[in-house]
Amino acid sequence: MHIINQLIPLLTLIVLETILGIDNIIFISILAGKLPAGQQARFRYWGLGLAMLMRLGLLTLIAWIMQLNTTLFTVAAIDMNGKGLILLAGGLFLIYKSTAEIYHNAEVGNSANTPDTRKASFRDLLLQVLLLDLVFSLDSIITAVGMIDQLWVMYTAVVVSVGIMLVAAKPISEFITRHPSFKILALCFLLIIGMSLVAEGVHVEIPKGYIYFAMAFSFLVDFIQMKTVPKSGNG
Repeated sequence: MHIINQLIPLLTLIVLETILGIDNIIFISILAGKLPAGQQARFRYWGLGLAMLMRLGLLTLIAWIMQLNTTLFTVAAIDMNGKGLILLAGGLFLIYKSTAEIYHNAEVGNSANTPDTRKASFRDLLLQVLLLDLVFSLDSIITAVGMIDQLWVMYTAVVVSVGIMLVAAKPISEFITRHPSFKILALCFLLIIGMSLVAEGVHVEIPKGYIYFAMAFSFLVDFIQMKTVPKSGNG
C-alpha cells in the first residue's frame, strides 16, 4: 500500500512534466530545422539534455525558488517578483521568436522543399534553447513543488519525462518538417504559450488546460484537412 501511495504521485508528475515539456519539444524541433540534417539529432539531444540538467539543478535550489515569490517592486498596482520577471522575459522572447518565424514562413513561402537560408549556428540556437529551458524549467519545477514534497519523486519524474521527450522529439521534428502547415500551427501554439507566460508574469492566470485543448482541437482540424483535401482534389 505504501508503494502504491508513492507510485501514484510519481506517475502523475511524470505525465504532467511530459505535457509541460511539449512546449520545449516544439521549440527545439523548429530550431533544429535550421541546422544541417547531420546536426539536428545532436541539437535535439543537447537541447533536451540541458532541459533535464536545468530542472535537476533547480530542484536543488528549491529554497531559492520559493524566495522568487518575494515582491521586489510594484508597477501599476502589480507586485513584481523574481519569478514574474523571469516568466515575463521568457514570454516576450517566445512571442518575438514565434512572430519572427511566422513572418519568415509567410513572406518567404518556406516549405518542406525550400531550405531555410538564414544563417544559424549550433551554438547560437543552443543559447536560445537554454534561455527558454530556464523559463520552462522554472514553471515545471514550481508545479512539481506544489504537488509533491518528496525530492526523490521529483528527480525521478524529471529524468523519466525528459527520456520520453527525447524519444518523441525526432518524430515530432520530422512531422513538422514534412508538413509546413503544422509548423505554422506549432509556432502559433508557441505564440500563445508566450502570451500566457507574460500574463502569468503579471499575475494573470490562464489555465493551461484551455491552451492545450485549443491546440489539440486545432491540430485535429488541420489533420482532418490534410487527409481530406487531397482526396477531394483527386475527385
